[in-house]
Amino acid sequence: MSIYKRKGAKTFTFDFWVRGARFYGDTRCTERREAQQDEKQRKLDAAAKATVAAELDAPRTWGQASSRWFDEIGQHHKALDLTLLSLEWLSKEIGADRPLVEIDDNLVSRLVAKRRAQKRQVGRRKDRAKQRPVSAATVNRTVTEPLRKVVLRAQKTWKVPVGDVDWSQHMLAEPQERVREASEGEESAVMGKLERGYDEAMQFAFDSGCRRMEVIALKKTDVDFFSRQFTVTGKGGKLRVIPMGDKLFAQLWRLKDTPTEYVFTYIAQRTVKRGNRLIERGKHQPLTDAGLRSAQRRAIAASGVPNFRPHDTRHTNATRTLRASNLRVVQSLLGHRDVATTAKYAHAMVEDVRAALNAASPVKSTVDTKAADDKLLKDNGNG
Repeated sequence: MSIYKRKGAKTFTFDFWVRGARFYGDTRCTERREAQQDEKQRKLDAAAKATVAAELDAPRTWGQASSRWFDEIGQHHKALDLTLLSLEWLSKEIGADRPLVEIDDNLVSRLVAKRRAQKRQVGRRKDRAKQRPVSAATVNRTVTEPLRKVVLRAQKTWKVPVGDVDWSQHMLAEPQERVREASEGEESAVMGKLERGYDEAMQFAFDSGCRRMEVIALKKTDVDFFSRQFTVTGKGGKLRVIPMGDKLFAQLWRLKDTPTEYVFTYIAQRTVKRGNRLIERGKHQPLTDAGLRSAQRRAIAASGVPNFRPHDTRHTNATRTLRASNLRVVQSLLGHRDVATTAKYAHAMVEDVRAALNAASPVKSTVDTKAADDKLLKDNGNG
């Protein structure tokens, strides 16, 4: 009840909330109907004042909106450096004082074109570095997506007028992720070229399908031998629990007594000081992302295995697992939110079904398949 009479009072009291603020006081009305009318008017006045205050406080320019979005959302991103660089580039190109209503399709298309025309350096050594065009994925991640997030939050959450933008037409088409499965021989060749410690991490990646950062961040406290499972932190800080097969169990059990909190380590070959951390020769040190990445690249190059990348350990595990299970199992293993993301591995099932059909048909076909393919192409106007 928002109006009532206090004990012994002759007039009604109003008591209500508007946008998180409480309004309370005496209506000075002795009749309920009059008190209700008085309260109704007070609510309308309070709502109007709250709307004016919100509009005065709402960001109107790109600079104001991007700053507020960073305070509310951006600063909590795991890839904080990328977020800051993206906002810095956008602010330089858009201008901090540009009103949000002026951010339209014309401006967005120009921003995308300018970023797409830029070059990126490939290689760390300046004397050998090459310049390559920025990829479509980079343009989407550093221009269109952050710009869209800021503008849509201003429109939907802060209720600020913004320009008319059809965001779908500005997202560049990205090539479908390649899926490369290593054969057992290729896996052995790469593993044979890895240094001690790095070989354990690479083997774990092959057998678990975990990403490189998930491997190096794995702590002994994340491993539950009793339940035969371990927990990794994936993209966006999302946790997922992965059961241990016999091979993974044996590997993690073998590594459980190394004198560090992390599972995967290497033995330092010399004593060096990196910042405030002293790395002592002959002692176990946790693997780093840069160290593992370099070790993987050197091993792949030395092995002679063509067209293989460190992330292909994940593809290899997923494809092998799919052959023995189904897409839902692989989705859970890899931590994909949408099974459509996992569907890129469906080629493995298609190939296996085709091989099974051929094996189930012992009688050799009398149809010349190449001639049939040529005829299909010709009939469809591609001959």
